[in-house]
Amino acid sequence: MFKNPFSFDGRIRRLEYGLSYLFYFLYAMVAGAVIGLLSITQTITPVEESKSDLVYFIVSLPSFYFILAQGAKRCHDRGNSGWWMLIPFYGFWMLFADGDIGDNEYGENPKGIYYDVDDDSSGAEPIDDVDGDGVIIENK
Repeated sequence: MFKNPFSFDGRIRRLEYGLSYLFYFLYAMVAGAVIGLLSITQTITPVEESKSDLVYFIVSLPSFYFILAQGAKRCHDRGNSGWWMLIPFYGFWMLFADGDIGDNEYGENPKGIYYDVDDDSSGAEPIDDVDGDGVIIENK
């Protein structure tokens, strides 16, 4: 978990995506609290208060990049381009929706779950007869 968190390549599970948002919000709250405390204790003078917004913006850039990268990887797990995270509420949907089973164009399944497919046969038997109601007539 959290392999290459700033990379836009690959796929991540729902758990990692949810934890990423938790870390993002915690980081943003701590950064805002520190800057707020500096303002309250008058370490930052009223003239410099406008600079505190700039400082907060600069401090929050890495976390914003982090959450964009994690969102793109979660989109990849669902089989979509990373641009899908721009759709309103799609980020919330990604938190609860399952990813694609097996490999997709964005990489291997992070859960390690694959379809169980026999190459020699499909395992299905042909249906001989069906009556008028759609019920299978068994052959003896």
